[in-house]
Amino acid sequence: MNKKLKRWRKRIVIALVLFAAIFAASELLPLAEWLGGEVNAVYAEFTLYLIPYLIAGYDVLLKAARNIKNGQVFDENFLMAVATIGAFSLVFFPDSGPHMAEGAAVMLFYQVGELFQQYAVGKSRKSIAAMMDIAPDYANVRNAEGEIEQVDPDSVAVGSEIIVKPGERVPIDGVVVEGASQLDTAALTGESVPRHVEAGAEIISGCVNMTGLLTIQTTKPFGESTVSRILELVENASEKKARTENFITRFARYYTPAVCGVALLLAVVPPLFGFGGWSDWVFRGLTFLVVSCPCALVISVPLSFFGGIGGASKLGILIKGSNYLETLTEVDTVVFDKTGTLTSGTFGVVAVHPENGTTDAELLELAAHAEAYSDHPIAVSVKNAFGAHVSESRVSDAGEISGHGVQAKIDGAQVHVGNDKLMTSIGLEAHNCELVGTILHVAREGKYLGHIVVANMVKPDAAQTIADLHAAGVTKTVMLTGDAEQVAQSVASTLGLDEYHAKLLPQNKVEQLERLLAAEGKRGKLAFVGDGINDAPVLTRADVGIAMGAMGSDAAIEAADVVLMDDKPSNIAKAIRLARKTMGIVWQNIVFALGVKLLVLVLAAVGIANMWMAVFADVGVAILAILNAMRCMSVKKFQ
Repeated sequence: MNKKLKRWRKRIVIALVLFAAIFAASELLPLAEWLGGEVNAVYAEFTLYLIPYLIAGYDVLLKAARNIKNGQVFDENFLMAVATIGAFSLVFFPDSGPHMAEGAAVMLFYQVGELFQQYAVGKSRKSIAAMMDIAPDYANVRNAEGEIEQVDPDSVAVGSEIIVKPGERVPIDGVVVEGASQLDTAALTGESVPRHVEAGAEIISGCVNMTGLLTIQTTKPFGESTVSRILELVENASEKKARTENFITRFARYYTPAVCGVALLLAVVPPLFGFGGWSDWVFRGLTFLVVSCPCALVISVPLSFFGGIGGASKLGILIKGSNYLETLTEVDTVVFDKTGTLTSGTFGVVAVHPENGTTDAELLELAAHAEAYSDHPIAVSVKNAFGAHVSESRVSDAGEISGHGVQAKIDGAQVHVGNDKLMTSIGLEAHNCELVGTILHVAREGKYLGHIVVANMVKPDAAQTIADLHAAGVTKTVMLTGDAEQVAQSVASTLGLDEYHAKLLPQNKVEQLERLLAAEGKRGKLAFVGDGINDAPVLTRADVGIAMGAMGSDAAIEAADVVLMDDKPSNIAKAIRLARKTMGIVWQNIVFALGVKLLVLVLAAVGIANMWMAVFADVGVAILAILNAMRCMSVKKFQ
């Protein structure tokens, strides 16, 4: 808590204690007897109540005066100043009864409400503040002499070698050139499980190095690194207001002068026409002013959106503005790119089908050794699936047969691994496979041993993502891809997508998106999820563009409205549910605040509501609305 807030809190506590003591004394002690009459007692109370009133509210009075001087009359400071000064001034109307206690209470509890608001805002900023803590203070750079020096991350050139010690935060994106370690990525992705990295692994700024010493070669300047982009996104999020937020701002702009006018008419017109005394109607007008203060709406609605965006950041979901959070609640169509979004973008062995007495392990062992000298992605996937050390000493006469596959002698036996053309060329019949992917047939010494299916791996949570989206009320899920028809059909069928379109160029994706947008109803919204450079046009065109942040291209992240920092598509359904929870809380606050205010305004106008009811209708409703808004920050059920 900063010093200014501490002084403010101390001042309010002193004023509350004084108010309580004066109130108790006026109620329990015979002041009129001690001070020589009822009138003297009233003026004594006036003076005493003025002390806590000024201690608590002098800054409100100063702000009201300053705003009036600057031409900004109608705000909550003006309402509080007029209502409370008016309540004190009623002491000069002998038939009105004393209202100093109510006047002091209104100012005190208004300040308590403001203090509570500051606490709530501070609490909602915690996740944002935690996100800000990912900004590194320095980078350890290895200079030309091989020595390590600490420098500002901004001054580190691309291609420099930086050292990250255990416990330090990675300052700039790069590639590990030496060392192995576990990384804590929780602040970036919301993922609690540490990530293992070693030489050759890409590493993003903002994570904490937990165990080993790492040498990293930087691939981006600090200004374009992941941590800088995240901070920029979060800092700018509050500038993009939702329709509901803008409505409340416009509402308050017209509402405040309107209720001031009504309060003035209420105080002046009835007594002019002989309907009661001036003091009674002036008091009703002042009560009306206190009730009418729109604090609950003006505070709780932006706080709800801010809490929702902060809660999303805890899950590794960066929402660039409350307008996008509001739009997420109306999404009924989600369109996906395939590679890097629903699939991992890397090859993997999806099936092993041995024949003629060969086992899975034996088939993978032969294929991995035959591919021992190949760096082709398919060869790498086979060697990874084998999982054991590939002994190159067992391999001789290895070579590639262009367009067909590879051949090699393994332990002296001739082995062929490749497509059906390769099998035909050596006089064998390749057996068909019903699975979609690249089929690697394996033969040894002219005997067919089976085949291995290699395909682009579907992300582990992709199928659950589609099921969760349908459960969340999304009516249509679509995949747009440049891949072959057969591959697209297989992925769509596996994941349970409603629709897919294959063999699309970037401009074709835009055309398909336009068609889908045209089919949307007035209330429905469309979200597009992608990660590649060629996805930037469709991300921009969609009602909500969602980009994969960890592996996505800079262009895609820049064009998107929502960024998933851990690249998990399952977070899309979480984002939609969190957005709907936030909007539900926003509307609860709007209905509750306006409902209570309307009721008490009517009661104030007819003379039933007193100043204490007015205090509840203003400060009480504001505190309850703020408490409700703070629920937006709770994300446990989404994790």
